[in-house]
Amino acid sequence: MVSDFDHFAKQLDALDRSSRRRRLTPRQSDGMTFVQSGNRLHNFGSNDYLGLASVQSSSPIPRPGATASALVCGWTDAHQRLADQIAELESTEAATVFPTGYAACSGVVATLPAAGDLILSDQLNHASLIDGCRLSPAQRVVYPHRDVAFVEQTLRQKRSQFDHIWIVTDGVFSMDGHIAPLAELCDVADRYDARMIVDEAHGTGVLGDNGSGVCEALGVKSRVPIRIGTLSKAIGAQGGFVAGPTVVMDYLINRCRSLIYSTALAPGSVQAALDAMESIRNEPWRRQRAHDLSLRLRNALGGSTSSIDTSSVESMVPIIPLVIGSDRDTVAAADRLAEAGFFVPAIRPPTVPENTARLRISLSAAHTDDALDQLISLLV
Repeated sequence: MVSDFDHFAKQLDALDRSSRRRRLTPRQSDGMTFVQSGNRLHNFGSNDYLGLASVQSSSPIPRPGATASALVCGWTDAHQRLADQIAELESTEAATVFPTGYAACSGVVATLPAAGDLILSDQLNHASLIDGCRLSPAQRVVYPHRDVAFVEQTLRQKRSQFDHIWIVTDGVFSMDGHIAPLAELCDVADRYDARMIVDEAHGTGVLGDNGSGVCEALGVKSRVPIRIGTLSKAIGAQGGFVAGPTVVMDYLINRCRSLIYSTALAPGSVQAALDAMESIRNEPWRRQRAHDLSLRLRNALGGSTSSIDTSSVESMVPIIPLVIGSDRDTVAAADRLAEAGFFVPAIRPPTVPENTARLRISLSAAHTDDALDQLISLLV
């Protein structure tokens, strides 16, 4: 898929010739000095104006500050290790780390599609992807939720009018627990020379034999060149990432404003994510436990949830919505559960469409059987 991004390589070559190309440089920091390429340097580039990031805390939790953007001096050896491990998990050439998942999603979609391109975006995509579409100079078409036929019809009519086509979708839709029809979208992308961007925020760590997400679970990892994810959900830390071809990562490092102009991900979050990556590799029982609880709750609720084939990958998603409809009734249901000792959030418009307010149940491998049994008894 690297050849699909030759236009990025040409722009990067132009930056090289003008001495304007930027690269992330890993540094090993110990306060106001750091080691770079074997040399110890006094750090006069950070924004640690009061020196608090270098003060030793009595707490075992490290000081939170990265002190500067990744391109200035906020990118450490640990950041690079995390990026390398993400690339390995995602089976991509490279990855880079953002301070938040929102910054990753909005930044990638705002940066990669250019003027003269077309973005096709699922109607129920996360707000961060939607905001990225709005910031992009590309034209955009919002297609009905999971409507592959609409996508193909649009491309049949419009493909010749645009330089590049970008199909942007969540992998798992967080308010419904739905999975995008990625294999079918990849087929359309192949027929019309389009590029897929998939947000794996709710799939990373949860789906796939190795826990890399819905693209792995559906067997399309090699067909989705750019995948975005978060470190704040199953990974349990904070931050976001993008994985893909090296040329795309280099282009983002040089052009993506939400990466270039944000302070780098905090060291404590980096370490927490590294620890979680080890758990994803070595403790597959955690995602199996989440799958089992999801299937158990879906079976118990039966027709109360959206119809999902319990033998499908979708049944493994630990997000189960109970659509009630009325905002008032949904809030009342959430209040009754809270009185019984259970927090189940009431999700209302504009997060979800009008008249589809719902209880959104999120399951975790850490939930006990007893707690789930009690919740089921309150819901059925």
